[in-house]
Amino acid sequence: MIVEMRTYTIQPGSTPEYFKVYETMGMQAQKEILGHMVGYYATEIGELNQVVHMWAYDSLDSRVERRAKLMQDERWQKMLPELRKFIVFQKTQILIPAPFAKIPKIN
Repeated sequence: MIVEMRTYTIQPGSTPEYFKVYETMGMQAQKEILGHMVGYYATEIGELNQVVHMWAYDSLDSRVERRAKLMQDERWQKMLPELRKFIVFQKTQILIPAPFAKIPKIN
């Protein structure tokens, strides 16, 4: 299993609007297609104006397949231009859980 962590630095003060666009226009598609949201967060202390979300996958191949399918989804395509208005910088990391980490199985 792997976990993808995406960190978006967004325009200062835009977190509520970013979350609203994502929740109303894209979240359902992303959850249906990617499958296993580990978490979705906003920073409060440290580097501010960041949105961090994590998704678990069975493998890198599964991630590639699911993300390709997401990019073809009409709902996702409609939302992307609206969400991109807020994004200043993106960082994506692939994390491999420690042997003792227990991430719930992907449905």
